Amino acid sequence: MSKDFIEVRGAEEHNLKDLDVRIPRESFTVVTGLSGSGKSSLAFDTVYAEGQRRYIESLSAYARNFLGQMDKPQVEAVEGLSPAISIDQKNGANNPRSTVGTVTELHDYLRLLYARVGTQYDPITGEEVGEQSAQDMVRQILSLPEGTRAKIAAPVVRDQKGAFEDLFDELVADGYARVEVDGESYDLTVERPELDKNYDHTIDVVVDRVKISPEARSRITDSVETALEEADGVLKLIVPDPPADVPFASNTRSTGSLAGDGDDRLVVEFSEELGNPNSDFHFSEVETRSFSFNSPHGACPECEGLGQTKEVSEDLIVQDPSKPLKHVFEPWSYNRTYYRRQIDNVADHFGVSVNTPFEDLPEEVRDAFLFGTDEDVVFQWSTKNGVRRKEQPFEGVVENLERRHVETDSDRTREHIEEFMAVTTCPECDGTRLKEQSRHVLVDGTSITEINRMSIGDALEHFEGLEENLTDRERTIAEEICKEIRARLGFMEEVGLDYLTLDREAATLSGGESQRIRLATQVGSGLVGVLYVLDEPSIGLHQRDNDRLLNTLCGLRDLGNTLVVVEHDEETMRRADEIIDMGPGPGSRGGEVVAQGDFDDIVAADASVTADYLSGRKEIPVPEERRTSDAALTVRGARQHNLKDLDVSIPVGQFTAITGVSGSGKSTLMHDILYKGLARTMNDNTSVDPGDHDAIEGTEHIETVRLIDQSPIGRTPRSNPATYTGVFDYVRELFAETKLAKQRGYDKGRFSFNVKGGRCEACGGQGDVKIEMNFLSDVYVPCEECGGARYNDETLDVTYKGKTIADVLDMEVEEALEFFEANSQLRRRLQLLKDVGLDYMTLGQPSTTLSGGEAQRIKLAEELGKKQTGDTLYLLDEPTTGLHKEDERKLIDVLQRLTDNGNTVVVVEHELDLVKNADNVLDLGPEGGENGGEVVASGTPEEVARTEESHTGRYLRDLLPAVDIEGPRSDRRKPAKVTGDD
Repeated sequence: MSKDFIEVRGAEEHNLKDLDVRIPRESFTVVTGLSGSGKSSLAFDTVYAEGQRRYIESLSAYARNFLGQMDKPQVEAVEGLSPAISIDQKNGANNPRSTVGTVTELHDYLRLLYARVGTQYDPITGEEVGEQSAQDMVRQILSLPEGTRAKIAAPVVRDQKGAFEDLFDELVADGYARVEVDGESYDLTVERPELDKNYDHTIDVVVDRVKISPEARSRITDSVETALEEADGVLKLIVPDPPADVPFASNTRSTGSLAGDGDDRLVVEFSEELGNPNSDFHFSEVETRSFSFNSPHGACPECEGLGQTKEVSEDLIVQDPSKPLKHVFEPWSYNRTYYRRQIDNVADHFGVSVNTPFEDLPEEVRDAFLFGTDEDVVFQWSTKNGVRRKEQPFEGVVENLERRHVETDSDRTREHIEEFMAVTTCPECDGTRLKEQSRHVLVDGTSITEINRMSIGDALEHFEGLEENLTDRERTIAEEICKEIRARLGFMEEVGLDYLTLDREAATLSGGESQRIRLATQVGSGLVGVLYVLDEPSIGLHQRDNDRLLNTLCGLRDLGNTLVVVEHDEETMRRADEIIDMGPGPGSRGGEVVAQGDFDDIVAADASVTADYLSGRKEIPVPEERRTSDAALTVRGARQHNLKDLDVSIPVGQFTAITGVSGSGKSTLMHDILYKGLARTMNDNTSVDPGDHDAIEGTEHIETVRLIDQSPIGRTPRSNPATYTGVFDYVRELFAETKLAKQRGYDKGRFSFNVKGGRCEACGGQGDVKIEMNFLSDVYVPCEECGGARYNDETLDVTYKGKTIADVLDMEVEEALEFFEANSQLRRRLQLLKDVGLDYMTLGQPSTTLSGGEAQRIKLAEELGKKQTGDTLYLLDEPTTGLHKEDERKLIDVLQRLTDNGNTVVVVEHELDLVKNADNVLDLGPEGGENGGEVVASGTPEEVARTEESHTGRYLRDLLPAVDIEGPRSDRRKPAKVTGDD
């Protein structure tokens, strides 16, 4: 075998059929094919898994004891393997403390930079702070013009009440004669100041009067040291007649603070301590951990470094202001007797009726009920001994809930109160996560919190040439740090993530964004001779940004690495050195190499569905007609994140695509404004906090809103497509009706792997056992007791048409559809899974192994299974994720069917074949981040394609050839279309 190839022989993992394939080394290979055809089984479950297994085996026996033994993939041999790194779409950062800055290690370099060359400023006065030695102070004093007369004084009393007679006696006894009290000079041997003990006073002991000259250095040094000793490390330099050119004003490294005392005096304060003599703010030593919001040394004490706090929300307390006062406070509804008595008494105090709608009460009365009263209210209630009275201020509903949330020991009470609390930006740190001292350390006039709030593109621009603005000493320290920061920011920009801000929570990133962040990290590592296995890195990227990503991948290859990329994107296939097309069908009908070669070789292949679409023999057609509508949902004043006070309309009863470059505001509009705003008002979902907007009009045209996103359908292997869609309930009923099940008394519950009785107790019905891998991802291996069947032997004795319950879970959707053909309920639900392109999926596939796109399509099938009443708003975020063109066409048919049933479908999408099928397109931009958030174009796909300013429109022009469109099209090469059967 040549060392120029990775050679796979006899691969039988999942649906692979004794597969032999050669993957060129140090090249860019795309593995493509229909969904479920075996792409991931080859790339991840065979090639990468074997590479990881060999790495584990290369470790010491001691290390392997902690990691466990990994099973060998079902493959005869894999030769020519390099060390392998997998970069998939799964977003593992669910920690709210993880940000783009921390996961890319950029924040670590920023912390180092600010700890080493940052300058501290007082948050109260804005003056520079620091610490310096007596020698530093002497050097600054001697910088005054020669001949300047000055007093060196020790501030022994600062703004304290008292007459201080004993202090004056002690000073005279110690040999001090002159003092300045509240700015006036006194000779204690002649007179003693008479001070009012009820007022604050400042007393400075004059240690020496000097004339500045080089010869006076020794005397000045002695006087400075004496003053520092008398005043615990602080001294004042008083210059009665200051020269015109005062050196302290331009010395930015000085810790002395300037204070004018009249027109002819200047007072400069110095301190040995870290801090500012003119401020009461307490400072501590600045270290790298001072800028970590994951450390108590740097985290904001109010929010503990999260940037958010929970506060009782007035809107959640009073959800319907039209309700009468006695029923308006939702948190108090569970104990109406006790709280109703309080409401009655406060209402009597203000002379209002408890039957008055809350919104009709005077504003001061509404505020009193919410926030309490200053004056006493008479509370009275009946007891066995008569009527009791108590006079005290009314606490207010908000104050009552906040107090009880802190004081209660009951989890139930705390959870009840939290239903009426909203997550808000921390008022102490304004969401920056850091404590006040850390926020006032500057490098070149900019704080670390300002850097964190920059987009990656803006941060890169900020750090270009930053060293030129630093001192020679600072430049020497910062040079290497800034080089690393610029390199990492540059890698992030290369993969199309320049719109992300460094303080963006990692948990809010899409799978594609997370994958590209890890890709940027790998580019920065500079490794050579590595096998990289990637899963659809183009997901979430606009066509305009695809080139930058592909340039990055080619750059990795050119370093001497091998790239194996699972991908459906046509442009990626054009740039690849080799394409492996899997098929010919999904599931059991796949697992073979249909075609292999460069792009032209694939296009010329006969038996390839991929070739049919690449060559134009097949295509996703443009609809002959677009739906029209007179009704619309209108969002007013959307201002969340980068949205610029948008007013947008979504036609009701139409299929709308929201498009735009990455970071233009699409997901913000859909998730934060549309979904959360409507879920709060229409579904009474108080757990969501809508983004900033004025109103959503036209809600009378829809009955409910459903978000079908790519979040997992379950977080454990117990969850699977059969349980989520309800298919498994009908299957268990069928098994419970069998003859043997009735003889043994087995009911429906016996066939559930989530309860004791019929399941395998060794694995708890999961089929797999988790092996914790410590510093690697956890691995699931089949249970040794049941072999992955999930059930005990007695349960597996029961069969239906010759199949056990475990056999049914192992069936693919298409096989199950044929097996249960006679059962209308099962046939209908299984057909829906097939309609959304999941006919290759097994019914019992653990949810932990599903991609985001697969989870989303399962949810879509579950929605289709519900009774269709129309007037539902469906929101989907990039539903084409992981789909081949053939499967994409099935998905489009499903979305059109939903719309035909009277529903409104809104999709955030980059895939142009889906966009061209929409009735209406809302294109945001023009760029990402701060340069986005505006409506660039709206209307039919044809109207958007005619808009010169629209990046989406430029690429749509390639797919709408029948429309007469002026202006440049995209530079994407398109093969001539070959007429053929759809």
